[in-house]
Amino acid sequence: MTEIVRGGRPLLVAGLLAGLLVASAALAPLIADARPAREIPVENVENSLADPGADGWGEVPAATVPLASAPSSVPNADDTTVREVEVEAARTDGKLFVRLRWADPSADRSASSPRAFADMAAIQFPVNATTQPAIAMGSERNLVNVWQWSATDTTQELLAGGPGTTTIFEQPAVSTESTRSDVGEGEGWSVVFARDLNASVDNRTALDADADLSVALGIWNGENSERAGQKAVSEWYYFPFGPDDGGTPFQTVLWAIAGAAIALVIVVTALSVRRTNEEGKL
Repeated sequence: MTEIVRGGRPLLVAGLLAGLLVASAALAPLIADARPAREIPVENVENSLADPGADGWGEVPAATVPLASAPSSVPNADDTTVREVEVEAARTDGKLFVRLRWADPSADRSASSPRAFADMAAIQFPVNATTQPAIAMGSERNLVNVWQWSATDTTQELLAGGPGTTTIFEQPAVSTESTRSDVGEGEGWSVVFARDLNASVDNRTALDADADLSVALGIWNGENSERAGQKAVSEWYYFPFGPDDGGTPFQTVLWAIAGAAIALVIVVTALSVRRTNEEGKL
């Protein structure tokens, strides 16, 4: 009897592994069709959400985007303090609204002296929505648009073709509104960027294209003397402006696979302990 029990354990484990393989095969089509994890949802709305405190923002799904110090040769480039930013996006028939919210206990609104730096935030898009330029301000062949807000109540719309090549649109199409609010466990900034979907000027990103649009984010903490290349930035994410293929969210698929694997480990461990106890009694 002891030999039968011992011989059955490998067969049992093999059977469980085979079951996991079958489950993985069933999940494979979901993985192939899954939407990437870096999607930032965009909600269709009827009314303007230019006000950061508008009630309508409560109906817009948010994505938490991690940030890291931008690779840069400027002094103290790796010394940044903002680790994540909450992003919400909504659009009407004519406008796109993007709200950024991040924790920052100090409101740095002045840049009037050599040692004073204002808090800032920026959103970066490729000029050509079908491309994904270099994350650091694009390149000569793949230009980027940058929307930049400063706590000095300044908003700029920029064009860049690589680090150090920014030029300012003389007539910016981007507007911003900002306020201080509770973010996470403390106070921080809420900033809404707004722009018409249609691009009426060359080298301005068209937001009404029927294709997913890459987007990257940057935050500067003025209290920490962050400015220029010393900033916290994200990787490329994207707004799902293209047709909805109905794919399963990528995170959901990964959690399903992880759950199946954990369940298998628990079952195998429990059975092994049970068999060991039974063998000890024989």
